Amino acid sequence: MSLPDLDAPPFAEPWHAQVFALTVALNEAGHLPWTDWAERFGVLRTSGAADASDYFDHWAETLTALMVERGIASPEEITALTASWARAAAATPHGVPLQLENDPERDEWAKRPN
Repeated sequence: MSLPDLDAPPFAEPWHAQVFALTVALNEAGHLPWTDWAERFGVLRTSGAADASDYFDHWAETLTALMVERGIASPEEITALTASWARAAAATPHGVPLQLENDPERDEWAKRPN
């Protein structure tokens, strides 16, 4: 086992930091107890890749499942928001910060019935 690279960034991708921060925020707001999180995440990690390349995929999968189970967001809302982010990413020029407002269909998405 090698020692971790202390000069490496803590997150490989911006979305890793974002899903981590969202999880912490939901915990601190009382919506997501760490015991529930750890139990679900641990089950997924037992089948994870040896190089942990799927670590944050499992993190996001755990967060999504718990948000749906707790009524924080519906599967449809998560799917719609995911699609909106994908459209925003496709419409954002390289080097420009990615923002949800860059989704060309954002106005229509924001007007959808709840």
